[in-house]
Amino acid sequence: MRLIGFDPGLRLTGWGVIDVEGNRLRHVAHGVVKVPADRSLAERLNLLFDGVAAVVAAHAPQEAAVEETFVNVNPGSTLKLGQARGVVMVVPARAGLPVFEYAANLVKKSVVGAGHADKHQIAMMVGRLLPGVEATADAADALAVAICHAHHRATAKRIEAAL
Repeated sequence: MRLIGFDPGLRLTGWGVIDVEGNRLRHVAHGVVKVPADRSLAERLNLLFDGVAAVVAAHAPQEAAVEETFVNVNPGSTLKLGQARGVVMVVPARAGLPVFEYAANLVKKSVVGAGHADKHQIAMMVGRLLPGVEATADAADALAVAICHAHHRATAKRIEAAL
């Protein structure tokens, strides 16, 4: 089963692809979709859509997982992040993939064991769970989302089926 995880952002959206065979996780690829900040919001969202679509097409995942948005102190920033997150969710959905959402604290707890882990701790644990992987903060967070989904996908599928 090939899974893709996303850590959405308007400027930097991390992505990470893993293969899951039973309890075994294997790193496939990771990276960041970078969007220039000097464009209009509509142009930035369009560039984000194109970048995420290229990643999904290149790696052909079977399921996608996206980190939920946390509420920021600045409502304008939260709204823009929500729009970027919407784009990141629509791309795999349009490709026919089921899309699952996970709270940031659950992702951290699933990977690090603590719900308030920092980015350095996440990157370190991702490197341990996927030996040899050295990912930057955004890509490591996305790999952590994919790992969290690998651990929780059976439960998530049962909840989805019940709805």
